[in-house]
Amino acid sequence: MPCSHRVVIMLEILAWLEESPLGAIARESLYGFQVLVGIHILGLTVSVGILLWVDLRMMGICLKGLPLTDVYRALSKWFTVGFSIMMLSGMALFAGFATSAYENVFFRIKILAMIVAGINAIVFHVLLRRMPAHADSADPAVSVRLAGLASITLWTVVILCGRMISYTLF
Repeated sequence: MPCSHRVVIMLEILAWLEESPLGAIARESLYGFQVLVGIHILGLTVSVGILLWVDLRMMGICLKGLPLTDVYRALSKWFTVGFSIMMLSGMALFAGFATSAYENVFFRIKILAMIVAGINAIVFHVLLRRMPAHADSADPAVSVRLAGLASITLWTVVILCGRMISYTLF
């Protein structure tokens, strides 16, 4: 299938999504957009705000008296809830402006950064199960520190691109 044909199909799907009831709520209802943005920001705050503590512990900056595995296990359910709220509200916002967002460079960078952040999180989660006992020390291994730094950097890119989307989409 030629590339231009795939793009046309993608744009048709995105146009259909915009015309869906969810797209109409995000785009046309009196307070739909504002409420969705508020929910999205609250989800982001919970998710990234809590994840930041895990990342800082991974980097050996704070919570050094607590084992990394304990910090991760105690906070993972909370940042997962925040992430779920953020993703659901973000998808609803996307539905309202799908064709414009698809063509927006900041949206593309944001999605790419989220994918890489997700891969970083999955790799760390898998490795955390296999970590030797000394991995919980107050002075984490370089690989653990780098994973924490990568997470903070990627989520910063996601947040900045999200803000830029709102300034360049409309």
